[in-house]
Amino acid sequence: MTMRYSGVWLIFFLLGLGTLLPWNFFITATVYFTSRLKDASLFNSSANQTEMGGDQHNILQSKFNNVMTLCAMLPLLICTCLNSFLHTLISQRLRVMGSLLIIMLVFIVTAVLVKVPLEPLPFFSITMVKIVIINSFGAILQGSLFGMAGLLPASYTTPIMSGQGLAGTFAAFAMICAIASGSELHDAAFGYFITACFVIFLSIISYIVLPKLVTHTFTSHTFTMRHINQVSATSLKQGATSTINTSSINTKKQETADPNLSMVKIFKKIWLLAFSVCFTFTVTIGTFPAITADTTSTIADGGSWDLYFIPVSCFLLFNLCDWAGRSLTAICMWPQKDSVLLPLAILCRLAFVPLFMLCNVQPRLHLPVFFHHDGFFIVFMIFFAFSNGYLASLCMCYGPKNVLPHEAETAGAIMAFFLCLGLASGAALSFLFRALV
Repeated sequence: MTMRYSGVWLIFFLLGLGTLLPWNFFITATVYFTSRLKDASLFNSSANQTEMGGDQHNILQSKFNNVMTLCAMLPLLICTCLNSFLHTLISQRLRVMGSLLIIMLVFIVTAVLVKVPLEPLPFFSITMVKIVIINSFGAILQGSLFGMAGLLPASYTTPIMSGQGLAGTFAAFAMICAIASGSELHDAAFGYFITACFVIFLSIISYIVLPKLVTHTFTSHTFTMRHINQVSATSLKQGATSTINTSSINTKKQETADPNLSMVKIFKKIWLLAFSVCFTFTVTIGTFPAITADTTSTIADGGSWDLYFIPVSCFLLFNLCDWAGRSLTAICMWPQKDSVLLPLAILCRLAFVPLFMLCNVQPRLHLPVFFHHDGFFIVFMIFFAFSNGYLASLCMCYGPKNVLPHEAETAGAIMAFFLCLGLASGAALSFLFRALV
């Protein structure tokens, strides 16, 4: 029983890793993508050129991080909303397997394109289409996965969250290893994307094995994949609560006569927390990676640190500190859910926007560089990432606790929607923030 339990736990961990790994692998490889967008002919047009201190970027390079973020977050928001309808049309097995296979296919194409010469504009367009695809199917995969785990004991939601939390760290570490191999940038990128293909392939194999392990492990509880295929619409949308509450389902059957009124009633109880988590991610995605990934080191002086600065100081540091903030909520939940300090602390995070703008972000046209040393950027990133993970997790935990037990599931779904709304809003605002630098 223990071995089977561990096996199911590991499978859910790999599946959780697979939901956010694709997006993290793309944003961590921004150096590779922007290097493919260089075109000397584009520098001849003043409309497509920005210059500061000898650092030149064409328009595609300058806007890559902004467009990439928008192409990721907007499909995520839309597909999260559509998820509750898809379960009536498409089986859970097809949704999970289909999403994983399509994501792996996109990574295979990405790895192949490393070796294929393309003009900057076609390469830019193809990359954005791939980002839309992986985030659309990633949202479907995530919703299906949480719905499936919701029918199992609560302890099986933990490995999904752990896998998601470590996805960014894994991607950043893989990129650092690729750089450390000493290979040329294109060769390192090829190995990097092949690694992603391998991890997604492991997730597919794990999902194929899952029904047998689940059936044997939970025979006494009648948890079979036949039941998992019958995931409710609400559970598919929910990524914040860990278990399906039976009394909640029964109560919802009684509320079907006027579901809109019930939704509004619940929203009135959690509106502050909902807008708080939305604002948290608006600030985060408005800044990361659109501004932070364009920061350059002032102490590298052409050395190896120049190659490692963004993978280490931006992506790896962000993901580690974000994960630490999320994890801290397991042992400490302060301020309390009704405290005015929580929304106040979230509002204070807005200060990170000008702080990062005044770091050595290149190219820049308007603002001066005030924080020259790399140490400022690193300190800002630590507090920025930790506060994101900690405060967002507090909001997501407090939301369902602010309502009656039978309303907790709907409250979790509302919180998940506002989380995605914050991601999309931040992606849209990143254009403005970057243009102001």
